[in-house]
Amino acid sequence: MKQVLITTAHRGVFAGEIADDQDLSAKSMPVQNARMFIYWATTRGVMELAHVGPNSRSKVSLPADISMLHDITAIFEMTEDAWKKTQEF
Repeated sequence: MKQVLITTAHRGVFAGEIADDQDLSAKSMPVQNARMFIYWATTRGVMELAHVGPNSRSKVSLPADISMLHDITAIFEMTEDAWKKTQEF
């Protein structure tokens, strides 16, 4: 499984795990162990979440599996540190 940050056309921002062989050009896909970023308080934009992870002012949902996330606009690989920080919420 790959840890990724996903954005949607509906302004949703999610961190989660996708299959290693997932087609990254797909506009819909299942996401395991997903967390939604409700508020991220970054100083360098949404991609900071993929590189550094959330900060103490961020609001992150509890985890859930998403059977099918629709209207995907971007997928970013998350660093190991960013993923670990996301799991601490």
